[in-house]
Amino acid sequence: MKVILLQDVKGVGKKNQIVEVSDGYGSNFLIPRKLAVRYSEHGVEVRDKQIQHEKDEFIRKQNEAREVKAKIESIVLEFTAPSSKDGRMMGTISEKVIVQELKDKYGIVVDKRKFVDKYPCNAFGYTRLKVELFKDVVATISVHVSEKK
Repeated sequence: MKVILLQDVKGVGKKNQIVEVSDGYGSNFLIPRKLAVRYSEHGVEVRDKQIQHEKDEFIRKQNEAREVKAKIESIVLEFTAPSSKDGRMMGTISEKVIVQELKDKYGIVVDKRKFVDKYPCNAFGYTRLKVELFKDVVATISVHVSEKK
C-alpha cells in the first residue's frame, strides 16, 4: 500500500514523503492515527494543501517577527543600579529583567532563552544585546544602565 506521510514516522519516513508500507500497518496504524493518508488524487491534494499552509504560516510568522524587530530596535530600555565605592556597577541586569521590562512597558513578548549573546549587562552605560525572534530575524535591544543615586 502506498501512503503519504503527514508526520515523521520513525523507521518509515519523513513528513510529506510517499512510502510503500504493508497493508495492515497502513490501514490499522498509520491512517487511523492520522499519521498518513492513502496515496491517491485526494491524498496528493491533502499533502499539497498542508505544504502550502505551512509555507503561509512560516511567512506570516516571519513578517510578525520583522515587525517586532522594528519596534524593539527603536526602544532604549532604561535601568538604574547601585554602584560600589570605586564607581563600578554592583550586580547585573539579567535577561529575565530585560524581558519583563519589554513585556510590561511595551507589550512585546520575547523568550529569554533566545538571547544570542550570553554575556551579562554588568556595566554602566549602553549595552546592545541580540535576541533571535525567528529564524534569521535577529533584533538588537539597547539597554542603558545609569547609577542609582
